[in-house]
Amino acid sequence: MAYATVKEIDASAIPIIDVSPLFEWDNGEKTVGRQLVECVQRIGFFYIKNHGVDQNLIDQLFGQAGTFFKTPLEQKNQIRVKDYHRGFLPIGEATMSGAKNNDYKESFVWGWDVKAGDPDIEQSDWVLGPNRWPDFQPDMSGVLTNYIETVNALGVRLLRAFAAGMDLDHDHFVRQFSKPLTRAAVVYYPPQSEDMGENQFGVAPHTDYGCITLVYQDATGGLQVKDRGGDWLTAHPVPETFIVNVGDLLHRWSNNRLISNPHRVINASGRERLSSAVFIDPDWDTVIEPVVGPGETSHYPAIKCAEYIHAIYQKSFAYRGGSTDKQKD
Repeated sequence: MAYATVKEIDASAIPIIDVSPLFEWDNGEKTVGRQLVECVQRIGFFYIKNHGVDQNLIDQLFGQAGTFFKTPLEQKNQIRVKDYHRGFLPIGEATMSGAKNNDYKESFVWGWDVKAGDPDIEQSDWVLGPNRWPDFQPDMSGVLTNYIETVNALGVRLLRAFAAGMDLDHDHFVRQFSKPLTRAAVVYYPPQSEDMGENQFGVAPHTDYGCITLVYQDATGGLQVKDRGGDWLTAHPVPETFIVNVGDLLHRWSNNRLISNPHRVINASGRERLSSAVFIDPDWDTVIEPVVGPGETSHYPAIKCAEYIHAIYQKSFAYRGGSTDKQKD
């Protein structure tokens, strides 16, 4: 038995984009945006550096994640995901659509800080929801809340750049971001032995279903991305960078100009692996209407952001009354 096949590439084969112009000068959104659009259309993934997220905050996040995942299972299960997509998911609770095996990972999922009883929870079909923080780790909520707010702000800058790179109004994708559906996860991958076979993954091949995803890896490695030629490539950890991909919702919103790209994780390192992912999405009632250029036709009907995500949740999560426990995030 063996791991699924992947092509080993040099770290420089996937572009690293310096996004500091987004913080420094007026024309930065257009300059960076053209690079982002070109990378997504040509390769599908890219790294960003000089992104403005303090490394101390990232280190604190990974410290909290490491402590949490080392906690005994019976304690973590106290905040297991149930009514809302918030809290702890143990190994065996996530299976990507079409995968033969459950993902070999544990996750802790949280979102924008929304209090119980907020009317937007029901309005959003419970895509918004209150976070479930562990009582046994009191510092976790402050660090993770700071992290999601900081990375969400970076995501807004990137979405403005994408719009600028497509020659749209720069705020086209970010006009409603006061209480976003942005959610995040820290993920623990145990070492995966080769004899588990080529159909076992930490995360099986999938595309994300939101607008954009910002992933920060530890030094272990294991993330693999599919290029436009159909080859699976190693996405090496690059210190002080996020790796960014477009999700299905922005693919739809851009009328197929920005393409969501498959990716997967195989932890063949023999060591434990941690990563974080922040899934950037606007407010629940944002209407996702494809951008249609002259002479083009829309490939998708308009749909509200929460309606789109809710429909996937209902099909994907047993705890929401769906028929399976399959998930993407």
